[in-house]
Amino acid sequence: MNVTIFQGHSHDLPPSNITIVIDVIRAFTVAHYAFHRGAKEIVLAGTADEAFLLKKENPDYLLAGEIGGLAIPGFDFDNSPKRMAEADVEGRTLVQKTTNGVKATLNALGAEAMFVTGFSNAKKTAEAARKLCGPGATVTIIASHPEGDDDLACAEYIKAMIVGDKSVDNSEVVERIRGCRQAEKFFDPNQPEFIKEDISFCTNMLDCDFVMYVDCSKKLPRLVRVNEHELHWIGPARP
Repeated sequence: MNVTIFQGHSHDLPPSNITIVIDVIRAFTVAHYAFHRGAKEIVLAGTADEAFLLKKENPDYLLAGEIGGLAIPGFDFDNSPKRMAEADVEGRTLVQKTTNGVKATLNALGAEAMFVTGFSNAKKTAEAARKLCGPGATVTIIASHPEGDDDLACAEYIKAMIVGDKSVDNSEVVERIRGCRQAEKFFDPNQPEFIKEDISFCTNMLDCDFVMYVDCSKKLPRLVRVNEHELHWIGPARP
């Protein structure tokens, strides 16, 4: 099979059978914990204004995300996986707007099947992609942060798992995530808006039985939880 990694959120991508979009710090780690807490679905919004409009039309929706890493005034949640891991979102629909992960996903809606992940769900996502791949399949992996070694490390880890390369150790991935430039502000006492516990959540691989699939069957793309035994129904991730 042919597995290619792209870095950044605005590529003109070639056709692929499967696309995986990665945002470790922190969008799709947040999404993973939201589903772990029982969220129903996560609608992807390109702008904060679009998210607010969705909230106006659907008052029970919860807004989560960031601009420049910082909380968006008026949103219910920021982009902290620690806070999401403690949130009451059982059965709720979330709307997510982020700088890199969501943007990269919305710019890549052309694969036959599409998934998003952080490191916390990387192994399960790679296993799902490998299960769905036939001979000659093409897989596109997007490390959504244009410069982030956290996303790139995770992308290389997922690629290695898909192609059967056992030389990439997950402890090395964790070390790269914790040591990347994007993680520095979380350990800076002069930037209290970024909490260091978030990095622990971003480097913790959860034991779960689901992946996050991009469903484009409705008006707006949304993330849904797909369990291992449900992978057979996966269809085109096209708007």
